[in-house]
Amino acid sequence: MHQQSLQVKYKLWLEKDGIVIGAGLVKLLAKVAWFGSISQAARDMDMSYRNAWGKIKTAEKHCGVKLVLTQVGGELGGGTKLTPEAVELIARFYRLEQKVDEFVQNSFKEMFSGLDKPLK
Repeated sequence: MHQQSLQVKYKLWLEKDGIVIGAGLVKLLAKVAWFGSISQAARDMDMSYRNAWGKIKTAEKHCGVKLVLTQVGGELGGGTKLTPEAVELIARFYRLEQKVDEFVQNSFKEMFSGLDKPLK
């Protein structure tokens, strides 16, 4: 039986009175930008529209900035765009995630080298 090497796992989020910004919200915002729609982004993530909208509104409340701009109906139909603040939030979160991952992986290699064989 093949045993997998020891790996380090972690989750990253930012808090202010509870979880506000994590990988799930950032992914949701990125999908909103891609689809131009909260409902399509939610559907793509197997999430209800209500849940997606709630996550966005909660983050807006705690961050103190608007993250999405919605337009209802009209000739071309409605849609949703990210605010410049949301675009910056996504970029900063991804940069932080990259730096944290680099630090964690390097620290793991330094502290656990030689333990990559199956533990008994």
